[in-house]
Amino acid sequence: MSSDNTKLLLTACASAIGGAALSFAAFKYLEQRKELAAKTEALPRNWRRAPSLLDVSTHEENLVLPHNHEEKMRRRIATRVAVEEDHFTPRQSVTVRVPATSANLGPGYDCLGMAVDLWSEVTVSRSDKFEITAEGDGADEIPRDESNYLVVGLKAAFETAEKPVPTLKYHVVSRIPYARGLGSSSAAIVAGIIAGLVLAGHRLPCWGSEALLQIAADIEGHPDNVAPAIYGGIQLGIHTGTRWFSERIPCPPGTQLVMFIPDFVGKTSDARGVLKNNVTREEAAYNIGRVAVMVNSLCTGNLDNLKYGVQDKLHQPQRGETIYTYLYPMIEAAERAGACAAYLSGAGPTVLALTSGASGDIFTQREKERTDQAVAKAMIQVAEDFGLKGKLLVTTAVHEGARVVRVEPPFSSDRITYRDNI
Repeated sequence: MSSDNTKLLLTACASAIGGAALSFAAFKYLEQRKELAAKTEALPRNWRRAPSLLDVSTHEENLVLPHNHEEKMRRRIATRVAVEEDHFTPRQSVTVRVPATSANLGPGYDCLGMAVDLWSEVTVSRSDKFEITAEGDGADEIPRDESNYLVVGLKAAFETAEKPVPTLKYHVVSRIPYARGLGSSSAAIVAGIIAGLVLAGHRLPCWGSEALLQIAADIEGHPDNVAPAIYGGIQLGIHTGTRWFSERIPCPPGTQLVMFIPDFVGKTSDARGVLKNNVTREEAAYNIGRVAVMVNSLCTGNLDNLKYGVQDKLHQPQRGETIYTYLYPMIEAAERAGACAAYLSGAGPTVLALTSGASGDIFTQREKERTDQAVAKAMIQVAEDFGLKGKLLVTTAVHEGARVVRVEPPFSSDRITYRDNI
């Protein structure tokens, strides 16, 4: 046999031996994985190890990237006992604090909203008689029967918990102007749902489902007010075709909200009644571009461009021509006086202007560093020119949404104390 043939034979034998060794190793590896899987299956669910974010896998569905927050939360929950149907001790009484909200922000019709640092408190307690009492802004106008959105929201919460609604009494301390375009109805819905969940001893999943938002937006019909009422900040909300979905948009620091709130009630039904049933392609493109500019301005902190971002052709021109004739003169006056932007809050009648330059407590800051005073005076002057009565309120956006501030029995214990000793 020649030396070349010998080398060829040795190479073939070595390859065969190597292949057999690899096959044997692969077989043993698969056997070990099967044994490990069988042992893991025998463990209680809450003992099993969750997939590590560092696990290497050739399957894309097992990869978790930094932005996959909902998948991280799903895997975290999967390591524990299921909590989505977690039932807790029913409570006797609960007080919920909920913020005002400003919807649309100009072109973001029914999808954009901002939480405003103006709060109402609702206390709901078990009782032997149904009763609704109220004090504060709009107390005389709040419905005293079960048509009140507070009751509607609470009933939806008990229905979700699959529990009967007990006899309850409601007390509202209202600091949100009633029917003025600042989300008073959404605040009632959200406060009612939260109060109902606490009283029923029922909790809902948030990550990947936003269950509380589903209930609130289904009642309201759109997420622009209820999303910021729940989560705070500036929220962008849509319906995906499967569920309501929301995301937070950053609110640049130092911004203030200068609001002229007329004395008269603005009915949403009347404000929607003046809108056209159809929009042109040009109008749709106009608003799409303005929403994009607004979101970019807020994300980058470039407030100089915000005046373009609040422009709109879907609802403000129609309402300004027919119901709120002071709207555009007030917007123009506010922007001339130094406002970054101004728009009709929700369905009106409130006009809201955004200003910048605030730092720390404004009453210890030099006024000339801010524009809120000049903007406020300009808006008041327009109101006087139109013979319009109302009040001027300066406040800020708020990053926190509705929350429980008192409950009986409390959630806090000797070992764990929650905020405000709740």
